[in-house]
Amino acid sequence: MAQIKSSPLAIVVVLVLLLLGISQSVYTVDQTERGLLLQMGDPVTANVAPGLHFKIPLIQKAVTYDHRILEYDAQPKEVVTKEKKALVVDNYARWRIEDPLTFYRTARSVDGGLSRLNDIVYSQLRVALGKHTLNEIVTTKRNKIMQNVALQAKKELGQFGIELLDVRIKRTDLPEENQKAIFERMRSERQQQARQYRSEGREKAEEIRAEAEKKRSIMLSEARRKAQSLRGEGDAKATAVYAASYSKAPEFYAFTRSMELYRQSLSNRTNLLLTPKSDLFRYFRSMEGQKK
Repeated sequence: MAQIKSSPLAIVVVLVLLLLGISQSVYTVDQTERGLLLQMGDPVTANVAPGLHFKIPLIQKAVTYDHRILEYDAQPKEVVTKEKKALVVDNYARWRIEDPLTFYRTARSVDGGLSRLNDIVYSQLRVALGKHTLNEIVTTKRNKIMQNVALQAKKELGQFGIELLDVRIKRTDLPEENQKAIFERMRSERQQQARQYRSEGREKAEEIRAEAEKKRSIMLSEARRKAQSLRGEGDAKATAVYAASYSKAPEFYAFTRSMELYRQSLSNRTNLLLTPKSDLFRYFRSMEGQKK
């Protein structure tokens, strides 16, 4: 009876050991990965292709690395430009594990690869930026500088089984201790430029006002000349009309002129000292004779 009871337990133990042995003997490599097969720490098979593979349990070990393009976002670091100005540069890189065997022998892990990537890229970046001015780094030659950095860093990273695809600068800043001084200098330059613009504006305004005053004087003078000319022409025409009227009806013309004189002289309570026989009262005397 004891043997019958112990037999299922033994079977279970054997099955567990068998399953454990099978699981330790089989490993898979994903499509996005490349693998290595190690035996007692030494590489046996390099660059294992994706799929299902077998290994000797407890003796052999499979190591896989991501074969996709990876990104490394470096910490901002300070560099010195050609004109000895400090600049904080924030850069990133795109890379890939090209040779798993070389990568395992030199870097071992992804963290080790990132450490070497950071050292080499920063070293090349510092050398390249040190040959250019701040203006060239920020504007005119930025792309060319980064192409040279990527080319030089790629040559050095090849010995670690790393393929460097690209290096770019995300952001460039001035050190915090320099920002205030540069800000004050920029503000002073802007204030000086503003004063210059205001001075030029006032000068231009004076020129415009002087030109406008000149044109105004010319226009007024021309208007006065035309007014006097028109007034003279009007007076001439009026004189001609009066002369023509006088020649046709001298008595009526003398009468209207006398009435106009009466209206202008006597309307403001003007005191006149005249003799009764003055020609000014000729029509008054006629009116008195008619009344009699």
